[in-house]
Amino acid sequence: MSRGKQILTEDEAAEDSITRNDLSPSKRGKLVVVGTSSSSSGQLCTIPLKFPSPERNVTCETLSMISLNETTTGVVVGSSSSSSSVVEPQDADYYYYPSNDLPSLSDELENLIFARMPRSEYWKLLFVNKRIFWLVKSGELFRIRRDIGVREPSVFIFATGDNSWWGFDRQFSTRRQLPHLPADQCFSSGDKESVCAGTHLIISGREIEGVVAWRYQLETNTWNKGPNMIQPRCLFASSSCGATSSAYVAGGVTETGSEVLNTAERYESRTNTWHRLPRMHKRRRLCSGCYMDAKFYVLGGRNESGQLLTCGEAYDHVTATWELIPNMLEVDAPTEVASFQSPPLIAVANNELYSLETSTNELRVYVKRSRSWRRMGSVPVRADSHKGWGVAFKSLGNELVVIGACDSGDGMAIYSCCPPGGGGDDQGDGELEWRPLGCGRNRLSNFIFNCSVMVA
Repeated sequence: MSRGKQILTEDEAAEDSITRNDLSPSKRGKLVVVGTSSSSSGQLCTIPLKFPSPERNVTCETLSMISLNETTTGVVVGSSSSSSSVVEPQDADYYYYPSNDLPSLSDELENLIFARMPRSEYWKLLFVNKRIFWLVKSGELFRIRRDIGVREPSVFIFATGDNSWWGFDRQFSTRRQLPHLPADQCFSSGDKESVCAGTHLIISGREIEGVVAWRYQLETNTWNKGPNMIQPRCLFASSSCGATSSAYVAGGVTETGSEVLNTAERYESRTNTWHRLPRMHKRRRLCSGCYMDAKFYVLGGRNESGQLLTCGEAYDHVTATWELIPNMLEVDAPTEVASFQSPPLIAVANNELYSLETSTNELRVYVKRSRSWRRMGSVPVRADSHKGWGVAFKSLGNELVVIGACDSGDGMAIYSCCPPGGGGDDQGDGELEWRPLGCGRNRLSNFIFNCSVMVA
């Protein structure tokens, strides 16, 4: 098979493209022509070009037909100096500069431009040159994005019937399959919890040796094992820490399941380390976490006696203290809640706390002033089908997203809405308008095991 017909892998294609595109500064932006011109016979001539389009290919036949006439500002087309017709530049991508000194962008300015590109397009940067290749792979480009305040959310989903994690953009218009997670069979088939911190997706689950944490790094597109939590746990609450590079975990049970925990930890993705936090007031498992008002909240769950907890707790990292909030979680019929009920489905949008009541399939918003809940109508996804299990309820900035099964179809249904600002004020009931989102031609299962949102 000839080289022109050989199918290259992504890495081979990147290296091949880097070799062809990584020109020296003296050759960037110039078309090199060997031929005959009116001023130099058989010498090397260069035609400065303005950012050649990647779609425009210059063949050897084309090069042999181009020569440079220094007496004009155009390009003389012909095979010898006898040709005198001048063709003015017609393509905006190709422009002839009278001077050989081309304007160029500094590396710093290029980096700022690349940092503002959508992250879904970053794979294309790997084919530019070596400098840009390592700018992406080293994570430096993500650091620049963080420093200038450029962030966008991505949604990572693990659904039933699939062995791989999938990453979606904000509108669920594109998706990509993450590399295979190289954990053992016990981890792959068991229950898992997930949380994002910076550009890291943390997956906690049980392997044969015990509870471990796997880490997916967005910039390198690879999985790495560890570091494990200081206190390995299952069935815990977790939350990303706003737009920073941290994440919180709290509560849960020990590896053997014999003890319900009230311990908490913070993960810092910049240093890949866990830090121990003060203990909560209550021991709780099957609880949920969120980040609101610059505090980490833990809601609901069950205590060591199996009793349902309606209180919440808020951790203030400035004072390093927990505040106990009585009756923060509203439950319609606490005595009828089954023991296999899912953790509370909560999300924070516009710094307002929302809850999806699984028994009534109803959306509610928390009124901070009166510490009560206000009804906002039903959601288009059946959260009541499996007592809240298999449904993802998340926030994407100022939007709420619910993912799961609906009445029509067997595929994964995705809906989003934009709740009005000040939704937590004491106002009358009002329903939200939900709009469906697509997720590609090949839909995932409608039962969601894990779902996490990364903002980077």
